[in-house]
Amino acid sequence: MAKSAEEVHPVKSFGWAARDDSGILSPFTFSRRATGAEDVRFKVLYCGICHTDLHQLKNEWGGSNYPLVPGHEIVGVVTEVGSKVQKFKIGDKVGVGCMVGACHSCDNCANDLENHCPKAIPAYNGTYHDGTTTYGGYSDHMVTNEHFVIHIPENMPLDAAAPLLCAGITTYSPLKYYELGKPGMHVGVVGLGGLGHVGVKFAKALGAKVTVISTSPNKKKEAIEHLGADSFLVSQDPDQMQAAMGTMDGILDTVFADHSLLPLLGLLKSHGKLIMLAAPNKPLDLPAFPLLMGRKLVGGSTIGGLKETQEMIDFAAKHNITADIEVISMDYVNTAMERLEKVDVKYRFVIDVANTLKAA
Repeated sequence: MAKSAEEVHPVKSFGWAARDDSGILSPFTFSRRATGAEDVRFKVLYCGICHTDLHQLKNEWGGSNYPLVPGHEIVGVVTEVGSKVQKFKIGDKVGVGCMVGACHSCDNCANDLENHCPKAIPAYNGTYHDGTTTYGGYSDHMVTNEHFVIHIPENMPLDAAAPLLCAGITTYSPLKYYELGKPGMHVGVVGLGGLGHVGVKFAKALGAKVTVISTSPNKKKEAIEHLGADSFLVSQDPDQMQAAMGTMDGILDTVFADHSLLPLLGLLKSHGKLIMLAAPNKPLDLPAFPLLMGRKLVGGSTIGGLKETQEMIDFAAKHNITADIEVISMDYVNTAMERLEKVDVKYRFVIDVANTLKAA
């Protein structure tokens, strides 16, 4: 006989959810599964707000299922572990990023690339193995198979570490895979937002020379003095762009807004690589000739597997890399979404879940 919802998910939980594509979040009571043999349950302390949350809340990519509890930059402290859990114990600092499940049988899973598994299960707005909807970190606790849980090193501040579980791995992974993050390389970072600002930090820590490419001249001081970029390029300034033609080995493009790739391809050296990390709403306008001349590459990248995500967090801890954050209370979250839409944040909102999420 089929189990009732209460038997499958007996543990009461509380968070904030959107009920429709207005994207407005409000208090929401739901339930999570009991801690299975391979599960880690943790109290959520902080959760970052990713631009993806905004897209999903408003169903801008299609496929949003309501009620929707967002959040995939989640950190906290372990409160319970299943009988077969080997890597974690009660009291450990942990994080969960964009995934909570995969098939574990495909080539991608076999090669620690669970993020490319066709059956990868997102931390929220996904369907779990038991057929239930996944709910994210804008909530009081999470329960996750230990394979998808990351150890947060002791020396990392949890609030500023949270965004690394999405923004951090999203920029670290392509620097490694496309072999751009190493001494002697010149890397451009387009856009100085949630992704871009950590991309600058990782590229610098990996030994590359970094140029920030932005439409906003007023971000120059911040980019160079605060984030450590070597130079700054105003993409709307034809003279600056002309002077930088053919000087970069690779470019990380973190911009969600529609924009032309042609000027960026011009900045690349021969065999240069333009890597897309964001998904603009309109299809890319990509002329072929600039790719043919100089054998250039346009690629993409999204998050990383669990092994690489742990490697990224450990690297960040060693090099003192964290996100620049504005910590907010849960009841400020709708205002934060409005500000995020206007790019009015330096550079990542993080919700202080533990101290501000109050049960109705």
